[in-house]
Amino acid sequence: MLSNTLLHTKLQHLELIMATSTVEYLGNLRTNCTHLASNTSFLTDAPTDNNGKGEAFSPTDILATSYASCMMTIMGIYCEKNNIPFFKGNATVSKIMDSNPRRVGRIEIEMNLKGNDWDQKTTQKVIAAGKACPIAKTIGDNIEIVLSYIY
Repeated sequence: MLSNTLLHTKLQHLELIMATSTVEYLGNLRTNCTHLASNTSFLTDAPTDNNGKGEAFSPTDILATSYASCMMTIMGIYCEKNNIPFFKGNATVSKIMDSNPRRVGRIEIEMNLKGNDWDQKTTQKVIAAGKACPIAKTIGDNIEIVLSYIY
């Protein structure tokens, strides 16, 4: 029989390795991606510059977009923990592909944080929190990242 502590540790480990999503190939270079916890889904399509129709996010579009989304999420968490109002934020993301091998070579993110009425010191702390997001740490120096801010 397992002790409560050992059982709790084993359950935590199982939670960490549970599947996050499923991806189903639909044909014609399209997939359906489903988030298992919420059962929400979205389509991907190959981009027009790589034999696709470009009718949905491509997998590399999702990679680039997730960078900005992750930054804003971490900024929101930072603001909540520090009682900083975070009313507005949006980002424009540009993905630039490299070839040989074909890969994402550069991601440009212009983040608009106007309307939050933060002072300079608070703005810099919120931006620093966003720059330390898990996607940024995962990508590291493998892709050139260009960040600009409007505030």
